[in-house]
This record gives sequence, structure tokens and C-alpha cells, in this order.
Amino acid sequence: MKVRVLYFARLREAVGRDREELELPVGVATVAALRDWLVARGEPWASAFGEIRRVRAAVDQSMAADDVALREGAEVAFFPPVTGG
Repeated sequence: MKVRVLYFARLREAVGRDREELELPVGVATVAALRDWLVARGEPWASAFGEIRRVRAAVDQSMAADDVALREGAEVAFFPPVTGG
């Protein structure tokens, strides 16, 4: 399954890119599985996702829980929680 992954804010800075097109391996079918697979790729994803306590996700521009299923061509955005000030 091919998806587009977008990175925002500190995640974008940490991984050194704002997006990438990925061919996911069999078994990577949810937001949580995608996040785990990205971390398993090693650096810089492991540090980027490990440094931020709670990474939020959206699938096709709608907020998504970890158990949301991915589909071919989905756009998955990861971003840290927004803080006010």
C-alpha cells in the first residue's frame, strides 16, 4: 500500500523533510502500525517520534486515532500537540 506521509513543526525539523511517499510493508495498516514502522526505520524517525510525548495524526485531513485503518493513497499527517501561549 502506498501512502503520503506529512511531517509538521518539530517533526519536520527532526526528520529533515516535510513529506515522503512510502510503500508500506504488509501488516502496516493502521496509524499506530505506521508510527511504529517509521520508528523501526531508525534515525532520524526514532528520535523524532521518541522526543515528542504525544504525536498526533490525521488521515486525509481528519484527526485520527491510533486504530484508524489506512487505505491506498491515504495522506497521513503527523504533528506534535499545539501549545498556546
